[in-house]
Amino acid sequence: MVQLRVKRGDENQFLLEASGSISVEELTVQVTRIYNGRLKVQRLCSEMEELAEHGISLPPNMQGLTDDQVEDLKLKDEWAEKCTPSGGSVFKKDEIGRRNGHAPNEKMMQVLKKTIEEAKALISKKQAEANVCVTVEMVKEALDQLRGAVMIVYPMGLPPYDPIRLEFEDKEDLSGTQAGLQVIEESEAQLWWAAKELKRTQKLSDYVGKNEKTKIVVKIQKVSTSHFSILIIFFVSFPAGEKGQ
Repeated sequence: MVQLRVKRGDENQFLLEASGSISVEELTVQVTRIYNGRLKVQRLCSEMEELAEHGISLPPNMQGLTDDQVEDLKLKDEWAEKCTPSGGSVFKKDEIGRRNGHAPNEKMMQVLKKTIEEAKALISKKQAEANVCVTVEMVKEALDQLRGAVMIVYPMGLPPYDPIRLEFEDKEDLSGTQAGLQVIEESEAQLWWAAKELKRTQKLSDYVGKNEKTKIVVKIQKVSTSHFSILIIFFVSFPAGEKGQ
């Protein structure tokens, strides 16, 4: 299997193994799904840390308002009583006013935090340091773990506007955000190697040869975009006595 060390800029992201016979089309899709999937896991972990500390999201029209403003405007969180954490809540005010402050109790908080750490470990950059390859299935496993933890702590579910629920339902709106700029759509992704675009109609072996022990150098970026690229470093191995062309 050809080993791909995926980078963004100078930072290692993950390792991926693929057969030299794989089409560049399929390879591009795999790399992009893992890359975007890791971003989703990271976004979810960040939001779930806030969920553990401060409870569910407030309705959009109540976020950022003071208690006095909420009272003056006669606003009410209709989902607060519907979406209570298992075992009851502990009040921990969210100073930035995004979440309602009714946090899970200590036991349920630990369920969330433990799962967050496990999911992070599955898709961590440290996997590359340990020479562990990441797969689409591993990303899915991390997402399933996070979803399961939320279901345990919030058996009645989360409000329809909570960013965690939106992420699980693939309805997140990242437009105008830094997180949105990091995402690369599968249809917009291109792989490059040695300053040449890897055509989706070709096979990986058309570029790197038949040696299945190869480790190569490519770049993935948005079509016609030089920004927000990922570098995939390939180190090509040759039989003794041979040199690269």
